[in-house]
Amino acid sequence: MYRKKLIEVDLPLDAINKESAREKSIRHGHPSTLHLWWARRPLAACRAVIFASLVDDPSSCQEEFPTESEQRAERNRLHDIISDMVKWESTDESTTEGVKIRDEARYEIARSVARSRKESAPDKDDPEAVLRYLRDNALPIYDPFAGGGSIPLEAQRLGLRAVASDLNPVAVLINKALIELPPKFAGKPPVNPDADPMGMTVGKGKQAMKVPWRGAAGLADDIRYYGKWMRERAYERIGHLYPKAKLPDGTEATVIAWIYARTVPCQNPACGIVMPLIKQFQLSKTRGNEHWMRPVVDREAGRVEFVVQDNLEGVPESGTVNRNGATCVSCNTTAPLAYVREQARAGKMDDQMIAMVVEGDRRRVFLSPMNEHIQAANDARPGWRPSGRLPDRALGFAVQTYGFTEWHQLFTERQLTGITTFSDLISEVRTLIHANGADAVYANVLSTYFALVIGRNTSACSKFTRWANVGDFVANVFSRQAIPMIWDFAEPNPFSTSTRNWTDQLEWVAEVIERLPTPINSGIVHQADATTTIHAARGPVIVTDPPYYDNIGYADLSDYFYVWLRPLLRDIYPDLFAGILTPKAEEAVAAPRFENPRERFEDLMGKTLRLIREQCSPEFPSSIFYAYKQREEERDGVTSTGWDTMLTALVEAGFQIIGTWPMRTELANRQRGLGSNALASSVVLVCRPRPEDAKVAEVATRRQFLDALGAELPEALKQMTEKGHIAPVDLSQAAIGPGMEVYSRYARVETISGERVPVRDALREINRVIAEYHQREQGELDVESQFCVEWLREHGYVEGEFGRAETLSQAKNVSIEALRDEHGLLEASAGKLRLLRVGDFAPPDKDDRRQLRGDMTAWEGCMRMAWHMLPGDDHEGVAGAAKVGRMMGGGVESVERLARILYDYFDARGDSANAVTFNTLVTSWGAIGNKMREPERPTFDLEAASAEQGEMPGTR
Repeated sequence: MYRKKLIEVDLPLDAINKESAREKSIRHGHPSTLHLWWARRPLAACRAVIFASLVDDPSSCQEEFPTESEQRAERNRLHDIISDMVKWESTDESTTEGVKIRDEARYEIARSVARSRKESAPDKDDPEAVLRYLRDNALPIYDPFAGGGSIPLEAQRLGLRAVASDLNPVAVLINKALIELPPKFAGKPPVNPDADPMGMTVGKGKQAMKVPWRGAAGLADDIRYYGKWMRERAYERIGHLYPKAKLPDGTEATVIAWIYARTVPCQNPACGIVMPLIKQFQLSKTRGNEHWMRPVVDREAGRVEFVVQDNLEGVPESGTVNRNGATCVSCNTTAPLAYVREQARAGKMDDQMIAMVVEGDRRRVFLSPMNEHIQAANDARPGWRPSGRLPDRALGFAVQTYGFTEWHQLFTERQLTGITTFSDLISEVRTLIHANGADAVYANVLSTYFALVIGRNTSACSKFTRWANVGDFVANVFSRQAIPMIWDFAEPNPFSTSTRNWTDQLEWVAEVIERLPTPINSGIVHQADATTTIHAARGPVIVTDPPYYDNIGYADLSDYFYVWLRPLLRDIYPDLFAGILTPKAEEAVAAPRFENPRERFEDLMGKTLRLIREQCSPEFPSSIFYAYKQREEERDGVTSTGWDTMLTALVEAGFQIIGTWPMRTELANRQRGLGSNALASSVVLVCRPRPEDAKVAEVATRRQFLDALGAELPEALKQMTEKGHIAPVDLSQAAIGPGMEVYSRYARVETISGERVPVRDALREINRVIAEYHQREQGELDVESQFCVEWLREHGYVEGEFGRAETLSQAKNVSIEALRDEHGLLEASAGKLRLLRVGDFAPPDKDDRRQLRGDMTAWEGCMRMAWHMLPGDDHEGVAGAAKVGRMMGGGVESVERLARILYDYFDARGDSANAVTFNTLVTSWGAIGNKMREPERPTFDLEAASAEQGEMPGTR
């Protein structure tokens, strides 16, 4: 009998989700900045899931933790470890605290492994012994859809052996660069002549000290040194194509970026001018440095010139093009987008330089285009250009209808020249590396990282990188998981010291390498089709993030990089880069290029999951990240999305779904997240192989399933809300786990006529039980609060008829007068009645009749506490809510129950503003409880003190 793992029982979701969301703002040294990959899972979430998948839950260790209180205490201790280790700061192994947290997490995994083997755990104070024990005894973590490498990297960070595979060669390359190549050179000094072979310098100023080369710092140092050499050689060859700009005072400055607009001929034959297509005229919205481009029509030349101005007077509110069409700035003739596309496909779309951004004294300088710079751009002649056609139909592509059909057309001639020049220098830098004493293996590794720098450069420097006038920088091509059409674009200067230059691209890569975890166990990366091949020696623990249905066309999008990487790396990785483009036929996505994409996706995902079911370890749960849309699409009244497709595939592959944990990369109190599908970025599905000798019936009737669901799910919901404190926003998703556990424990659930009950029907029944649970929770409230909930469901916060209120109040055995006068929950006059809103419950003045008192109803307490949690200087947050809670005494527990009910009500109606208010109250419940238990500080009454001294206030 296996031991339950922590992930099957409880997780500190708030801490995990908070740090997952915070990761979005972390850049330098974060592994996601090594090279772009789409929809990476947050490292914090991956780290937590892997740890919790391997560490025993205390309820399965009754020999050590025999009582519930002991189990709860141990579980809280493990939660504290997770809460510490998911912080980005804990990954910094140059700090004592980072090493301590890492070693503690590794030891807990080793302890669980030893417990299962009936062995003594290695010495906790000997991290090397723990690492050896994990290498020799712990099962490897395997991700068959490795993508950007988050899961295998975090497995390696936790001291485990990581195995990764992916069908896509770009993904395989990224994984090699993260987990396979760096460990081979751990602790080795750099080979460049400027490096000190005796050690590296850490710290700054008086804190600086020399230490031996550690981790992959030597490799990072060589990346910087030889990358700088490449920049110098490149500037010698093509620096003339990037001239400096002459400033008004006669001095010169380096250009940061040249800004272009696409153009087509005006549709009006009487005008015929070359019409610029511009999204917006304002160049910068930085306060004190606002600039815009004023168009000046030159009818003789048949074109529009642009003059950069810092006076915003007269700046147009919008540009010349939007989703409806384009407008000529010369004659105001409008043309539909169909005309623009027609002109583009006919080869009549061109580019025109419209502004320049230049390095200034602590701020950007904006200049009008200069002839010298226009000519320099026109003089570029690339010696090579990537070949191949863009896909005719693909997820995430919108540019083909505008005549962009070849990969090289996504770049200007100067961009092609710059990228190919740096690419050509890789073979030359290899020769230099050899000359400095390195072998071919090390030269190949450095070449791999330079190729990734070039990959980064292509996404930062193309005809689809836009100038962001809020922040004044060049935005990446893939600001989302697509290549959309843009009308004006920015060409960054690779030789500047500002946004998107070569040195910056180099530094992003080097910082990732030197921060990678050490010491670690081996990482192995394969190129493999997950539907046919699972690298499953010794039955690995599966943690993976498979493609989500039709969200992202990985193969088509990654060709953007592949066409550049292939000529650079096919001699080093001949098998990986054998194809002209990335593999498409075997890709498990519901892409439009396939016939019957839904059926095909179901088939491929089913094959993969059956293979995983056959090969995975029965001792450990398999954890699957899966993107989840909160609002399901409806087709002919039947739910039809990738969500129930994945659940169905899991059940039919022979898995039992044990739990579902919502992993968010948006903070739960963000209104944008609550009002959109972005709130739950993914759900972790925790699965175990369904036992072949299950004691339950192999086939269950629908009635048996419903009876079991009704008996078990409410108790699970109670555990989640009362003990697990699952946030309301997460409850419906987390509840799918125990609900699907009931459904998936059977090989098949049938109707009375013998037809299979599909997953989508099971999901509806699970949601029904959740709704009934909330109804029962409502019944446990005081009668005044029950009245308010019922009235809210019927009327919201708007006025309703007094007669209906009277009928409802009689049913609840409470009077309208008491609700209005004693409890202060509503306003009633002239035959109308209205519930008071949260905003009506501000702390009262001293003469207000509604003072805080111990007999508050749950509704009043909830409203008052929610008021304090709103943003604003007058709101006291946790402290104010705790003050209300202290006054309520034991009745405060009903407030959390009511807040969940109110969240559910507002969320179901799409009212994100009110929903977020009550979600915030529940997610802060732990902090409010801690504050309530603190001794209340006595308040100082100035009037009373002054009276005792015989003085009036203010007389001193």
